[in-house]
Amino acid sequence: MNPSPLWASESFWKKVAIWVTAGSFLLLILLTFDSMSKVSAGGKRVPAYSVINQQVDYRFDKAANRYLPVIGGEAPLFGKKLSEAEAEALVDLGKQTTQAKNCMNCHTLLGNGAYYAPDLTKAWLDPGWIDEANREAQMLAFLKDPPNHARTYGSGRRMPNLDITDEEARGVVAFLKWMATIDTNGFPHNFKTLTAQTQE
Repeated sequence: MNPSPLWASESFWKKVAIWVTAGSFLLLILLTFDSMSKVSAGGKRVPAYSVINQQVDYRFDKAANRYLPVIGGEAPLFGKKLSEAEAEALVDLGKQTTQAKNCMNCHTLLGNGAYYAPDLTKAWLDPGWIDEANREAQMLAFLKDPPNHARTYGSGRRMPNLDITDEEARGVVAFLKWMATIDTNGFPHNFKTLTAQTQE
């Protein structure tokens, strides 16, 4: 009588299961560290927080065949150039405010959230702000008192008053400007920015 082949034994498959599980675990750890390095602020695709001190736009790049953020000259947020630590603190406050106020219950940020209200991924560049000179003031006024500074974009949907403080509003604006600098692989596609008229 011929002995059973190795691959047919129970002990063989137990060992295979252990090695596959261990290998998958190690691969998951490596991929996690690789992903973290790609999405951490200060990298090629996710700029450092101090980028809020610069001009930001979003244009189609023929060589890359997709839309890319365009970082320009100096344009300090609220007229004050911030250090990296100051910029990080302000952007963090904005991110924490959007989380605390549950903005994703209505909006989408970087592909996550709901579709009831406008996508906020490139909200800093939205042509609805009319012009660059008044954009910051308009954004602050809207965030602090949405009912009296309504921006429905023809949808008829209005944002409720979320009792956002002055400092929280400044943080949200900083967060939205920083988010507009992230390379999102061309998302949203064909988005016409506030400065689209000057791009032609």
